[in-house]
Amino acid sequence: MDQALPIDLQIQKLEEKVKAANLPSDLLEKVDGMVLLLRSSIKTGGGTFTDFENISNYVNWVSSLPFEKETQDVMDLTKVKQVLDKNHYSLENIKSTILEYLSSLILNMQINQTDKSVKAPILCLIGLVGTGKTTLAVSIAEAMGRKFERIPFGGMGDSLALRGQSRSFPDAEPGLVIKKLVHAQSKNPVILLDELDRVAEHARPDIMGVLIELLDSEQNKFFTDHYIDYPFDLSQVLFIATANNTTNISTAVLDRLEIIQMPSYNDEEKTIIGKDFIFPKILKENGLQPSQIVIDQALWSSIIRPLGYDSGTRSLQRTIETICRKVARMIVEGKVAKDQAVTINAQNLRQFVPM
Repeated sequence: MDQALPIDLQIQKLEEKVKAANLPSDLLEKVDGMVLLLRSSIKTGGGTFTDFENISNYVNWVSSLPFEKETQDVMDLTKVKQVLDKNHYSLENIKSTILEYLSSLILNMQINQTDKSVKAPILCLIGLVGTGKTTLAVSIAEAMGRKFERIPFGGMGDSLALRGQSRSFPDAEPGLVIKKLVHAQSKNPVILLDELDRVAEHARPDIMGVLIELLDSEQNKFFTDHYIDYPFDLSQVLFIATANNTTNISTAVLDRLEIIQMPSYNDEEKTIIGKDFIFPKILKENGLQPSQIVIDQALWSSIIRPLGYDSGTRSLQRTIETICRKVARMIVEGKVAKDQAVTINAQNLRQFVPM
């Protein structure tokens, strides 16, 4: 509660926020009743600071939900392919599967313009760490012109993390699904359900139960978060899942997923990915120009395998980040002029990459 403002003005601000939120009529009636009851209890001296905080928090969450906000889908398969090719080397079979999947979605959206719900199996990218699962999901969102959100399942130990907690409990708050929708400010984002296989074992049955509802287009039209206590239509959300393997994912959830196996990269592919995709990106992130670092071509075999075999590109990315940061420090400390190229060769490699 803002102590600088009289309580009447603070309640008035809540009422104005509710009015401006364009809530569904029955939810609006419910929230109006809560605020009216708060005003009455404060007036008679029965209301408390906690009452105000609880209702204020609820109004803030509800009024922030994107009941009527959505992004316009890009229905251009050529652009989708361009984005996938720009962000990912090789993976032609996987790109082809994604293009086929999105083609079906696009046709459905074009034919059923009044019903925009996603009626298709949920893509689930299965593969080892660093094989590009998350970046593929980001690329799909970018190509479709949708907002991107990520829900991490690694170590999740309670289904309430997804579904929220009832307002009858102290410090209750919405679950991650509602939080991501509020952050996206769109009712049709791409939401990545990351590492489904890594939820805590004791909570797996409950979390899988919530996932069954989330991934079913008939059930998720009425997804009810315990905190919000009002159904929100998730049928336009494009869910994408990832996992290292399917062992710990329930059969009922797997039935709703279309599995796409992510391959490991060989050394030749990792060299191209490192030189043409990762290196230019990390140069930019570190404020460096391509002319400021020259890596000897013969060194790439050492750079892609600094610690032995790695199926993905995570280690490769860390190695290139280390090189770029060390060069950035040399420039900032004045050891190298900004217009001078730093050459990484066999003689000084250990200076930049701990081996």
